[in-house]
Amino acid sequence: MYNTRMPETITSHANPLVKQIRALRQPRQRRESGLFLVEGIHHVGEAVEAGWELELVAYAPDLLTSEYARTLTATLEERGVRLAAVAGSLFPELTDKENPQGVLALVRQRHLRLDELDPARDRYCVACVSPQDPGNVGAILRSMDAAGAQALFLLEGGTDPYHPTCVRASMGTLFWKPVVQCSFEAFLGWAKAGGQTLIGSSAHASLDYRQAAAFPQPFVLLLGSEQKGLQPEHLAACDRVVSLPMRGRASSLNLAVAAGILLYALMER
Repeated sequence: MYNTRMPETITSHANPLVKQIRALRQPRQRRESGLFLVEGIHHVGEAVEAGWELELVAYAPDLLTSEYARTLTATLEERGVRLAAVAGSLFPELTDKENPQGVLALVRQRHLRLDELDPARDRYCVACVSPQDPGNVGAILRSMDAAGAQALFLLEGGTDPYHPTCVRASMGTLFWKPVVQCSFEAFLGWAKAGGQTLIGSSAHASLDYRQAAAFPQPFVLLLGSEQKGLQPEHLAACDRVVSLPMRGRASSLNLAVAAGILLYALMER
């Protein structure tokens, strides 16, 4: 039987919850609290469905226009999740979205270890070395979901996967795809032990990506950062390195776009 509690009410800028929600836009606060911010009805619903731990759900009753949103908050109330009803005039100050949908959540982060991934199960993966743009990381997760890849590795630091922009760009796929943050050396040991083919991407590679159909499975697609790409030590670790032809004036594609093209080339064979 579920425990129930009455929603709290937030009507003032001075409410401590307002300060807490705003603070989670900063990396330090996310790191120290272990929480992150999820905005929007779809994203919060995905977090709930995927079984993530919700610390708080704040909502503006007069902004909840869909039946799904009203059902979602009612279900969370029945489950005993801490709820806070926010005045409609105050809610836009809690979000950086235009025309907010009236729901946001404070969600507990998950930090997976390498040994929690099973090479026999997680056969098709993506690894990014020091990605800098959280929007790119979120979009890569979305492309992984579309193409059927399983897990994402974020290597040697880079952007925070719980940055609000990453969460939003992932369109909820962050809650379903395992994300592991680790060193390149540790990742390489995992990949080699599991028998993964390591496929790198470089503008200077002589092998066209359309030849990827001949590569052995399982695989990890290895991508460099937006500014630097893969460095010599990363390329040296790869079993294959492919390039995407650039027929215009641009010297490279956006990281997330390149990831999507390469994933489909690798998966659809």
